Amino acid sequence: MTALQASMSQMEQVDLEAGTEHHFADGMYARVLRRAKGTLIIGKVHKREHFYIVTKGSVRVSDGETWRDYTAGDVMVSKPGTQRAVLALEDSVCMTVHRTKKRNLEKLERELVEQDESSMFGPGNKLIDGKLRCPSLPQQ
Repeated sequence: MTALQASMSQMEQVDLEAGTEHHFADGMYARVLRRAKGTLIIGKVHKREHFYIVTKGSVRVSDGETWRDYTAGDVMVSKPGTQRAVLALEDSVCMTVHRTKKRNLEKLERELVEQDESSMFGPGNKLIDGKLRCPSLPQQ
């Protein structure tokens, strides 16, 4: 996963912030991320268990050893300490659901994910550095 992330950091990046929505409800945070077909995303390492839900399309997910396909309606439980690569097999929408009372994205990210100095994306999926490959993702 580290080698893949390092290789991808040399490429132009997709504007994930434009395709990201944040939703809050009584002790829960849901992040919805739209991605175009062919988009490959390396997720951050999460500190706590949470849900990962494919709400539209289909994606191929790797834990660094194997790949598995998921389609709209599939739900997986993401374990703490894991990192995944997700390839959109078609235009797709995925959502993660986390337990937290925080609503500030910077504080929320510090609580939920391990610090990763090599990540190209900060809180809210904002590109930290690099060139955008495409300015926006398809809307639902």
